[in-house]
Amino acid sequence: MKFLSIFSLSNHERIVMVFTSVEEPMPKDPHLVKALLGQDIRALRSARKMTLEDLSERLGRSVGWLSQVERDISSPSIDDLRHIAKLLNVPISIFFGTSEVKEEERGLIVRAQARRAIGDDRSGLIETLLSPDLTDEFEVVHSTFLAGTAIEEAIIRPTTEVAYLVSGQLDLWIEDRAFTIGAGDSFRIRGSAFRWANPYSDPAIAIWVISPPVY
Repeated sequence: MKFLSIFSLSNHERIVMVFTSVEEPMPKDPHLVKALLGQDIRALRSARKMTLEDLSERLGRSVGWLSQVERDISSPSIDDLRHIAKLLNVPISIFFGTSEVKEEERGLIVRAQARRAIGDDRSGLIETLLSPDLTDEFEVVHSTFLAGTAIEEAIIRPTTEVAYLVSGQLDLWIEDRAFTIGAGDSFRIRGSAFRWANPYSDPAIAIWVISPPVY
């Protein structure tokens, strides 16, 4: 028997936890280990060219405390994570999306069922992280643009992004230029404002390489 609990962190952020009763214990592989939260915080901070001193000062915390968090010696509270996420401009949910992986696969392999959910799916865009973690100078993202969805306001990020459309069609605006992208096409965005729409009957699926990481 399983019980579902939903904890709201804000109007748009939720953590969903599934608890299993004692009568039906969940099988656990003793070789599984949790991904490390601290290394992701450090990677996101570094990608934003922030020093330990920069982030700790904005957090109102000591450099020593933040250093221990990044080395997974200390665990930040929910309020700490909320503040860190805001300063790093990422959804707090990214810190709760890590899955357990086998020790020998950590940092190397991402199983399909263990991808980390990232981003905000309210616009009809569902994204998962294909990279093993956030410690590279780039990230690889799997994106699904649901049929009949779009964003109205353009996005602009200090990144270079290249995307390959695996399937479907997607309407794309880069600055003031409009394009329709089909399966097999790819495109690049370099710090330009862009927006998208999928007015078609099928989802559009894309693979993105983004540098530096934005999630």
